[in-house]
Amino acid sequence: MGRLTRKKAEDPRKKPLFVLATVLLLSSAYAGQEAYDPVQPCSDFQTASFLQGTKLKVQFLLFTSSNPSCGQLISLGDDIKNSNFNISLDTKIIIHGFRALGTKPSWINGLMGAFFRAAKVNLVAVDWIYGATRTYPGAVENVMELSIEISRFISKLLALGVSGTSIHLIGVSLGAHVAGLVGQFHGGQLGRITGLDPAGPKYTKAGREERLDPGDALFVEAIHTDTDNFGIRIPVGHIDYFINGGKDQPGCPRFISLGYNYLICDHMRAVHLYVSALENSCPMMAFPCSSHENFLAGHCLDCYNPFLLSCPRIGLLERGGVSVAKLPEEVKVYLVTASSAPYCMYHSLVEFHLQQKRSLVTNLEITFRSSNSTASVKITIPKQQQLGKAVLAHPVPLCQIDAVTLKYLPKLQIWRKDKAIIIGNFCTTALPVSNREKMFCLSQYVSLTATRPFEHDLAVVCA
Repeated sequence: MGRLTRKKAEDPRKKPLFVLATVLLLSSAYAGQEAYDPVQPCSDFQTASFLQGTKLKVQFLLFTSSNPSCGQLISLGDDIKNSNFNISLDTKIIIHGFRALGTKPSWINGLMGAFFRAAKVNLVAVDWIYGATRTYPGAVENVMELSIEISRFISKLLALGVSGTSIHLIGVSLGAHVAGLVGQFHGGQLGRITGLDPAGPKYTKAGREERLDPGDALFVEAIHTDTDNFGIRIPVGHIDYFINGGKDQPGCPRFISLGYNYLICDHMRAVHLYVSALENSCPMMAFPCSSHENFLAGHCLDCYNPFLLSCPRIGLLERGGVSVAKLPEEVKVYLVTASSAPYCMYHSLVEFHLQQKRSLVTNLEITFRSSNSTASVKITIPKQQQLGKAVLAHPVPLCQIDAVTLKYLPKLQIWRKDKAIIIGNFCTTALPVSNREKMFCLSQYVSLTATRPFEHDLAVVCA
């Protein structure tokens, strides 16, 4: 509770809520709850009308591996003991965000199903549809009260013997900041928080005490997919995944005429990526770097600093390659994804070494081809230099690439043809690059002209 006492709200009218939070979380008693009826029917999310009030009407819906499609309505009374909740299992608590239409999140069943297929867990879906409807500022005003409600619920679980480190909060958009406040109320000692494109409006300039931050749990991660619109653009966790740079996602519409999907596609991609990471063996591995541009330019090829070559991956922690013993904070990591599920891509460094320096800038296009895919990237070799490099993302492992095509891209010259012959050598290796001596290079120098691309088999041995 130490962090709670340091919390300062900008609006002094909010201060009594923090006092209330402290009192409620220290209290183990909660009166006025009806006993759980074991024969009660399955419960689902509520539906709220835009004209209805903004009262929270919070519901906690329990789903288990034994009955993954039937939600049990549980509260703060003894009904938790009489439910299917298993204190020996990890607990996932999912918190949705703003719901403009007052409807159940369309992604919730997919996310829950992915968790159950990946592990045996208790799964609690927090339904605050009533408080999340009407206007976004109104939903933000309800964040504190909602956080208190969830914190009381977790306190009840802890009193039943649930380990705080076994609790994992998954917050979507505005729900990510709710998860952050809940984590603060528990002194940052809950096991894990995953923020799926944490909301940006009203939070980008907020202090740490008001939003998700690395101190809110033992391990805090965030997946950013819409930093130029609905998502927050600053790092908020120990590890922050900036997918395709964190902005425009491949496969999302780029024209406002396509309506709602244009507005929400980038923002919701974080959820779909996380579901895919839980369900597929293809690793969504990311690499620490100062910027997305530097990553694509081939300047950040390994995870030695700060992860000691253990590159972080999206998904469950036991598959994530991350040790939570000594985590740095606010590490930006980058990766490229595909435009559709399963989204994951493999990353390789590609290099072209000119035999001699040129007085002109040299542009090349490098294409990898497999039996059912192609992937290309352009590289630039500055004048009076000999090396050009980039990161090429492709949908199959490097050892499954059949051939590489090298194409010289001459500068457009209307008055005369470019008759230059580009001579050099091509090399590649899969990321992370732990030993550059293991790079695969063509055994011969390549000659390229504006009219004659070069294609060669690529026989990289699988590790």
